[in-house]
Amino acid sequence: MNDRIPAQLIETVDASTPIRLTPAQSGGPIHTRSFSGYFRNLRLLGGGLLMLLYFGTVWLNWNGRQAVLWDLGQQQFHIFGATFWPQDFILLSALLIIAAFGLFFITVLAGRVWCGYACPQSSWTWMFMWAEKVTEGDRLQRIKLDAAPWSPGKLLRRSAKHALWLAISLATALTFVGYFTPVRELVGDLTRLDIGLTSAFWLLFFTAATYLNAGWLREQVCLHMCPYSRFQSVMFDADTLLVSYDAARGEARGARRKDSDPRAQNLGDCIDCTLCVQVCPTGIDIRDGLQLDCISCGACIDVCDGVMDRMGYARGLLRYTSERALNRGATRFFRPRLVAYAVALMAMIGAFIWALEARPQLQLDVTRDRTLYRENMQGQIENMYRLKLINKTQQPRRYALTLTDGPFALHGPAEVSLAPGEIADLPVSVALLDDTHEFSQEVHFEARDLAQPASRVRTPSTFVAPLAALHQ
Repeated sequence: MNDRIPAQLIETVDASTPIRLTPAQSGGPIHTRSFSGYFRNLRLLGGGLLMLLYFGTVWLNWNGRQAVLWDLGQQQFHIFGATFWPQDFILLSALLIIAAFGLFFITVLAGRVWCGYACPQSSWTWMFMWAEKVTEGDRLQRIKLDAAPWSPGKLLRRSAKHALWLAISLATALTFVGYFTPVRELVGDLTRLDIGLTSAFWLLFFTAATYLNAGWLREQVCLHMCPYSRFQSVMFDADTLLVSYDAARGEARGARRKDSDPRAQNLGDCIDCTLCVQVCPTGIDIRDGLQLDCISCGACIDVCDGVMDRMGYARGLLRYTSERALNRGATRFFRPRLVAYAVALMAMIGAFIWALEARPQLQLDVTRDRTLYRENMQGQIENMYRLKLINKTQQPRRYALTLTDGPFALHGPAEVSLAPGEIADLPVSVALLDDTHEFSQEVHFEARDLAQPASRVRTPSTFVAPLAALHQ
């Protein structure tokens, strides 16, 4: 009996045809080529604005303090004129959900453009590539430098590159830590070498993380560490705009003279210059089709359009387009899933804005003393409470403390003045004014802003009395 599984030859490879591996396939370092174009300019503009926002905001002041500061010691998060507390973290959760839905929406619409234009990993990688170009030259010079033996010149160029990398990494870490520790004090302490252990640890940690991620790991983070690259493809559909190669127009590839007729040579518009591979930050060949490694940065589109201009061909051999359009159909922008994401996103943004506007600027927490009750000098049953009153505004406030209903009397301060962001811890007692046959009942505390009566907060608690005393 023959147990062998029959084999069938599916494809043969011509041994005379050289196999050309991309940098990503060969496992070697990726040296990108310099280029210019519309999408590069768009990325530079967007990245410049994001960098200005990140590095600049931390230095702004607002009413005598840092405009954006997460004060962990005081458990306060200041954003210009607003102060958020740990109790407001539900808003942070809502903001993260909105960001997630925004990412879903943009992915369905235009693929992985977040990665190519706004992701911090990509943005810092572009900066580090710029440092490489400044210190080691363009692509061919860097390749030659890699292959050259060590010399004083090579050591100088490599040292300058790593010095720039470390400078960018330190500035990044200093800015990040500056959002949690007042940045002016942090810089002063650093220049005096009088920095605390906690701040020093986080500075070193984020400097090392930036240096490794943007300098050494680079595309490996996008390919192997980022979860977004793994699930993005399940969100694509036939109408998602992706960086695509028009194979019907480009094939067959081949070199030719500029003034020759490609159709007479049975050639398409692709001249097989491989410039699209040389500018790709992840080192892929986009002509091989949609790939997990593509971050939709548009670099290949820019360089290919330049080649088409020089050859006298129409632009768009590489372009943002959909699978449906490549098959000579019409891209549908108004489709159920995209519209559903847009509606959900707008609804959540509206709800978030309303929650910010309706967020109480006053907080009253009530904690009942563990002692059940006591009898005061007037023979009344009393319960003891601790009131925690928080002024969440950026102005000094004066508040009135009252009980809203029930046969109770409040013994404690009737009015409290609080500075901006101040927390008052107030011991008070509540006395029962008449007989009742209930062992436990609710009592409601209220704090009211005397300058803005509409700003008030009401917090319930429990009042406990002895059953025997109530039945007498």
